[in-house]
Formats: sequence, C-alpha cells, structure tokens
Amino acid sequence: MNAREILRRPVITEKSTMLGEGGQYVFEVARASNKIEVKRAVEEIFKVNVRAVNIVHVHPKMRRMGKSRGMTTAWKKAIVSLKEGQRIELFQGV
Repeated sequence: MNAREILRRPVITEKSTMLGEGGQYVFEVARASNKIEVKRAVEEIFKVNVRAVNIVHVHPKMRRMGKSRGMTTAWKKAIVSLKEGQRIELFQGV
C-alpha cells in the first residue's frame, strides 16, 4: 500500500481541532493499515517527524430512516502525535 492509500482523509471535528493545537492530528486510515505504516505515510506526505501513533477502531452503529434500518460503516482512525515545534497545515487557505 502506498502512503496515499493508507491516509484516507483528515477527520475534522471539534475534538480533533482542539487536539491539533497540542500537536496531535486525526486521520481516517485504511482498515488494513497498522501504526508503523501510518507513521511512515504521515512522515512521507507531510515531511514531519512523528512521535507516536494511536489507532482506534470505530465500530458501526445502528441508524434508522423511517421504517428502514441499517448500519453505518466501520472505519479506523489514527491519532498522530508530532515532535515538539512541528505542525501540519491542513487548511492553509482557510
């Protein structure tokens, strides 16, 4: 898997924005990836030094729309901690 396939998209929520101020960034990653692959992908794409990677499996939830029921998809997210003084500019133009 190459780096672009491992990192799917950044997760932009209120909590992830607060983590970003402390040098931690949240990404949706491929379900088959591991911590080492995520670390290499972030270092390759953003040219930063990664201190730690934490992986979280997000389980599917039951959702209803009218009478029909279904499940959301399961996905995997990675919380990436960078070394002191380094940043990832996700939204440079905003």
